[in-house]
Amino acid sequence: MPKTAPSDACPDRYDDWFDQHEAAYQSELSALRAAWPEAGDGLEIGVRTGRFAVPLGIKCGVDPSPEMQERASDRGIAVKDGVAEELPYPDERFDAVLMTTTLCYLDDPEAAFRGALRLLRPGGAFVLGFIHRDGPLGRQYEERKGENLFCAPARFHTARDVIRLLEATGFEDLRAWQTLFSDPEAMAEPDPVREGHGEGGFVVLPGVGRT
Repeated sequence: MPKTAPSDACPDRYDDWFDQHEAAYQSELSALRAAWPEAGDGLEIGVRTGRFAVPLGIKCGVDPSPEMQERASDRGIAVKDGVAEELPYPDERFDAVLMTTTLCYLDDPEAAFRGALRLLRPGGAFVLGFIHRDGPLGRQYEERKGENLFCAPARFHTARDVIRLLEATGFEDLRAWQTLFSDPEAMAEPDPVREGHGEGGFVVLPGVGRT
């Protein structure tokens, strides 16, 4: 059974989380905007319902869930069926590729990163947003795995481990942004976005493929 099966079976609950945690959602979106290129053809891997693709102007997405595909399509995304490890697009198809909160559900992150690199045109950017395992939010999610629908199948990663894997895959010029310094359940307004990693629960790492 795919690791995304619980959320795939309850797509409304996926969208409800963002509606109920608007400040956390806006914090994550701001961190992604700090790294996302302003122009060019973009793809989101694990597009889900299009919550991040739409505000970032991304027109294409790939996802393994028919229910999620339908909702993303309703939001104007051209969606293909597929998984991160076997991306259904030709080489050098996109200027930028986004992957947000998908890393923790991957069976083979290295294969997914290689796939993203393959899809990028020379000088294109891969922007990765994820929950930092050793941050306060990552530790909280680890503790709640037994009671949280979305966290139960997840395998979270540290920022340092992700950086090493990105570099080994062939990405360079890596930078980092972080946010979610507060508990999403208690946030009344978005948290700031700061450079670096280690304190925030949500980390964004953009990298450029070697040419």
